[in-house]
Amino acid sequence: MRVFRFLVIVFPYFNAAATSAFVDPFRAADYLSGEAHYHWEFASLEGGGIRASNGMDLFTQSLAKVRNAHWDLVVLSCSWTPEKFHDARLQSLLRSWASKGCMLGAIDTGTFLLAEAGLLSGRRATGHYEHIDALIELYPDVTIVEDLYVFDDNRFTCCGGAAATDTALQLIRNMQGETVANEAARYLFHPQFRPGSTQQNPQDHQPLGHTIPPAIMQAIKLMETHLEEVISIPAISERVGISQRQLDRLFRDITHKTPALYYRDIRLDRARGLVTQTSMALTKVGVASGFANQSHFCKVYRERFGLTPRQDRQDGRVPFNYRAWPMHQVATDR
Repeated sequence: MRVFRFLVIVFPYFNAAATSAFVDPFRAADYLSGEAHYHWEFASLEGGGIRASNGMDLFTQSLAKVRNAHWDLVVLSCSWTPEKFHDARLQSLLRSWASKGCMLGAIDTGTFLLAEAGLLSGRRATGHYEHIDALIELYPDVTIVEDLYVFDDNRFTCCGGAAATDTALQLIRNMQGETVANEAARYLFHPQFRPGSTQQNPQDHQPLGHTIPPAIMQAIKLMETHLEEVISIPAISERVGISQRQLDRLFRDITHKTPALYYRDIRLDRARGLVTQTSMALTKVGVASGFANQSHFCKVYRERFGLTPRQDRQDGRVPFNYRAWPMHQVATDR
């Protein structure tokens, strides 16, 4: 096979682990075969050192230096505040590469950049589960799914993390076959190749572990699937087959929260994603998260996050490593 050339464009505070996870299978495939079948380079908008979210620095070339080179694949690796990088030059260049038949890919929030450039319209795509709601709201012309990765013709999107390895292995499998892909996976101690349709949060992976009672697992699932149309705690108790008193006791023992507070916080975490990742009207954000009363929504939002939804949208861009509040945070002070 001829050398497959790909370019990885990174943005400030990109996810270094996911980016390396994507590149390393190609390195392993070359090493094991003793031939250079793959060539890759790293670039950024202006070039120079780009700091990843974990503090690592990556030296990159500028887009101006690589724009006229031949690339079989261009991958966007972004994480923190993708809306800051809706650059007209980048969008024009991506469309130009696409018109020439170049495959385009995205890791983590790189999906936002491809979608903003109109390069995912009418296609299926994915992103990190934290951003699924925002992607659905911002890009209704794209079918957003919560898969590990999605290939749609000459586009792919990947949720990030270790799924980037699966994405790269799929590309190697497509180009060099099963044996080479399996050898690369084995070399990287990636024991199980996961198909793209694998869900990011499978039902048997519970956020609170595998030892919690089935009734609590079922209750959490009901809460997560009724974020906008809120279901009452008595109704949840009835559907999982235990008394409300027993449900309350189990939630307090396991999560250190009442069922109502746990449910409220799940909905607030969803609301924060919509507040900080979209321009959706704040009244609509409240309704979409199960809070019909706007003043109550603002009050409990501030109670949980320390600032109102409006303040969070305007001034709440806290340092990237503290931005996301865990959806299933265990509180010990309530």
